[in-house]
Amino acid sequence: MFKRLLLLGLISGVLAGVASLIYQKVYANSLGADFSAIAKPVNIVIISILAGLLASVGYGLLTKWLPRAGEIIFNFVFVIITFASILWPFAAKLPLEIEMPELYPGLTVPMHFFPALAWFTLKPLFIKK
Repeated sequence: MFKRLLLLGLISGVLAGVASLIYQKVYANSLGADFSAIAKPVNIVIISILAGLLASVGYGLLTKWLPRAGEIIFNFVFVIITFASILWPFAAKLPLEIEMPELYPGLTVPMHFFPALAWFTLKPLFIKK
């Protein structure tokens, strides 16, 4: 089961990273606001993969320690952490030479939801009850 969880975390992280990169491209092309020097594509993919792997480890540990309530607690905590993480883009101090800094949260906030969306979407394929 642990291997399946790690595979879930890796694949969901890669999926979230790819979705984020596509979103970043569409956002830049649509609005002309390119933040790729700040939100580096490599960092986006790495953070997405780490989020997926951490989610899988957290799920595995909670469901092992708390067989009855572990999944519910995990879902609640994962969603709370995801929502809390959107505070970071709003608090970010961008360099003064960046054009249209007010558009930065519009790029990065949706990306914070992609790892959770990918993980919850793929979970039924990897975890059978």
